[in-house]
Amino acid sequence: MFFNSIDFAIFLPIVFVLYWFVTKNNLKFQNLLIVLMSYVFYGWWDWRFLSLIIFSTVIDYLVGRRLKTEENHFKRKILLWTSIIINLGFLGFFKYYNFFLDNFQSAFSFLGYGISSSSLNIVLPIGISFYTFQTLSYSIDVYRRKLEPTKDFIAFSAFVCFFPQLVAGPIEKASNLLPQFYKRRKFNYTLAVDGVKQMVWGFFMKIVIADNCAAYANQIFDDYESYNAASLFIGALMFTFQIYGDFAGYSNIAIGVSRLFGFNLKQNFAFPYFSRDIAEFWRRWHISLSTWFRDYLYIPLGGSRVSNAKKIRNTFIIFVVSGFWHGANWTFAIWGLLNAIYFLPLLLLKKNRVHLGVIGDSRFPRLNEILGMVTTFLLTILAWVFFRSENITEAFGFLGNIVTLHSGKSINVSMVVILVIIAFVLIEWFGRRSKFAIQNSFKNYPIIDRVFTYIIIISIFMFGQFNSEYEFIYFQF
Repeated sequence: MFFNSIDFAIFLPIVFVLYWFVTKNNLKFQNLLIVLMSYVFYGWWDWRFLSLIIFSTVIDYLVGRRLKTEENHFKRKILLWTSIIINLGFLGFFKYYNFFLDNFQSAFSFLGYGISSSSLNIVLPIGISFYTFQTLSYSIDVYRRKLEPTKDFIAFSAFVCFFPQLVAGPIEKASNLLPQFYKRRKFNYTLAVDGVKQMVWGFFMKIVIADNCAAYANQIFDDYESYNAASLFIGALMFTFQIYGDFAGYSNIAIGVSRLFGFNLKQNFAFPYFSRDIAEFWRRWHISLSTWFRDYLYIPLGGSRVSNAKKIRNTFIIFVVSGFWHGANWTFAIWGLLNAIYFLPLLLLKKNRVHLGVIGDSRFPRLNEILGMVTTFLLTILAWVFFRSENITEAFGFLGNIVTLHSGKSINVSMVVILVIIAFVLIEWFGRRSKFAIQNSFKNYPIIDRVFTYIIIISIFMFGQFNSEYEFIYFQF
């Protein structure tokens, strides 16, 4: 079930009424309802893959329970690796089996040896990368004794399959989300209103910004050889706004929906396109994934408190693995590799933590901040070309045609779309100190704030693309 569907528009109010008015604030009934409704939400796409979520839930619950009583270090490692192998085994099979098989065949064919093997018609379960990492955080933290294993199987199941963030995050650590299922929840009007506002902004980002930009990005990337250099750059720019509006929009909707049910999820995007360097960008983009890799891969490898050679190794590992996390294609690996190259000079010169605050002490940034922001934005656009392209040849062809000032037809972008994007950037800029752009737009003027929210809602219906063709990009990951 997708957030931008009629099905969800019917589903959400039903769950809301059952949750607050039928369960009568009974914690066990609320958690059980979340589990059942989350299974309906996920099974709406393909009920067969519910077995993967349930199996993963059972395994990690049992591993956690056993880790609590097991003191033998070797046996504890076996338990941890049981969880890791099973979870990553499912992820690897569904997401990477055909990729590695095809590359294995190609390598042997290059050497002159023909290998005959058949690829499987494997359907990638939606959200498997997200819930796999979420449940792994539980097993690892219990193993490290940073988290007390739960005895409540229903609460743990709700943590694993919580429907607002089940299929595209944010990836919540067990230490943050799981304890919230233990606490009695009562309806909080202020929290709910804030959640609705965040949902509204998320739908604006997705339906108005991302989907309008998608129409142009798809048109240009699908036929890039026919367009001139300026149009190709516009196509890359449109995808840059598309992927941000699409993914950050989903995260805002997920966080907003969670607030309706009394939960607080971590912020997943913090206005990343206003970053002054790549290090700051990665502290602001897909924060839940970046912190997951930092805590469970980068730091165990030694992080940055090692020799320069190992710093370089760790940086490339973290970014390339992050690239492959996004999909079974070498374009994602190149995307990760590029970001590693961007990041390394800052790390080696110990300038990767220079920009920790919000850009612009006042309403307008300083000249050096503008230069840093523009440079970072252009580098990000370059990397997104690889992320969006179907293969490496297409990516280099696309960029090559820009560099060589390739001639061809021009793309005509609607003035309405241009003005909407400009308005979006301005709203984000003035709201950059909040958790989401319109959270505190007119906090001292309630009536104006309400009217402004209504204007955003009206603009969604006026300028939005209500097209089922534009699914959320990150559903494929």
